[in-house]
Amino acid sequence: MFKNLINGEWLDGHGVARNINPSDTRDLIGEYAQADAAQAELAITAATAAFPAWSLSTPQQRFDILDAVGTEILARRAELGDLLAREEGKTLPEAIGEVVRAGNIFKFFAGEALRPGGESLPSVRPGVGVEVTREAVGVVGLITPWNFPIAIPAWKIAPALAWGNCVVFKPAELVPGSAWALAEILSRSGLPAGVFNLVMGRGSVVGEKLLNDPRIAAVSFTGSVATGQKVAAACTARMAKFQLEMGGKNPMVVLDDADLGVAVNAAVNSGFFSTGQRCTASSRLIVTEGIHDRFVAAMVEKMQALKVDDARKAGTDIGPVVDANQLGQDLDYIGIAQADGGRLVQGGQRLEHNADGAPGFYLTPALITDTTPDMRINREEVFGPVVSVLRARDFEHALALANDTPFGLAAGIATTSLKHATHFKRHSQAGMVMVNLPTAGVDYHVPFGGRKGSSYGPREQGRHAAEFYTTVKTAYTQA
Repeated sequence: MFKNLINGEWLDGHGVARNINPSDTRDLIGEYAQADAAQAELAITAATAAFPAWSLSTPQQRFDILDAVGTEILARRAELGDLLAREEGKTLPEAIGEVVRAGNIFKFFAGEALRPGGESLPSVRPGVGVEVTREAVGVVGLITPWNFPIAIPAWKIAPALAWGNCVVFKPAELVPGSAWALAEILSRSGLPAGVFNLVMGRGSVVGEKLLNDPRIAAVSFTGSVATGQKVAAACTARMAKFQLEMGGKNPMVVLDDADLGVAVNAAVNSGFFSTGQRCTASSRLIVTEGIHDRFVAAMVEKMQALKVDDARKAGTDIGPVVDANQLGQDLDYIGIAQADGGRLVQGGQRLEHNADGAPGFYLTPALITDTTPDMRINREEVFGPVVSVLRARDFEHALALANDTPFGLAAGIATTSLKHATHFKRHSQAGMVMVNLPTAGVDYHVPFGGRKGSSYGPREQGRHAAEFYTTVKTAYTQA
């Protein structure tokens, strides 16, 4: 039994969740405590009591703790990566890469604790000085998704602690293992009791408490659009700060002048790696007429060589879908696309077992051509290894198709034209734009976030994270 961490103590829950390996559903990773509303209340109370002292802690104290956490994560990358691949289903190299990213995030924000910034300005009035400083917001509720079970918690927890906030952390129910491992490292880092609290449990119980308790000053959420809208409504009603990351329907434009190999590699990486379960995945490929047929043929050839198997097995390119519900959703969307007139040219088959005969949630990556902008496959986020292709007349048409979406997280273009690349970067209605690169794959020291239905509030990661986790104070002094 893996317990919740509340006020520095490991506590049993009021229920149990079983963590199952999607590569082999016979493999039970562990049983994880489920908190009830009373335990969530206890965690909020502990964080509230710890905040006055922690918010006034020295930058050196916060640096030392966060740097030590980052060091341990990096030292245990193989072990933690194996756990991550086992519970979430991304391949072992991808999982280890995510762990390394989490360690680097903690080290980056350790440095930010020493660089809080601020301004000293002369007033417009004689003899008056002005200081502009940043202070911690208070107790923050952090709600994270299942697709990046250690990196996304890291990029919320690390800046929250770096700037003196206290944390109540609710991870996704599907992937408690990586969250618990991170919490266990934090529990030995030197943090005072109550500064960081892990409360595993259902969103309808723990999540609701975080949204509605007046002592939670801010909520950072990554997940579905529907849940994000509930977060926004609850926080707005009580004037709490909130930050939302809610997914995308990201386009990758491929122009006639593109290097075919570069374009195919970027599209396969964006659409299918991590089993397509990335909010930055390119699920819409918008291809101009002159290269369309060659590009589709090259995509099919590349996809046929992809190995779908156990996430932790050497040589696996694509691991399983995270669970049965997500697998069912992926298959439903493939059927919907075909019913709407799309043509399944590669993949899309359910595999009941892997190469060793172990039962799992396997799906061969699917490529669907002959689609139109109004089809559901091009309007709604699937969140799996399912990619559609749209044919465009020229660059202008491709740009219009790329922007024709209620989302705006990431967008990519494959081209050798500086003119078109520059124009696309400026006119793409997305928060992140990639040229001749996969849309999925971002750095930890620069802002992350999108526009339209993808994101709301200040950006995550990098120095821009301060906009959410701090509040600005302006002080005037007459000598």
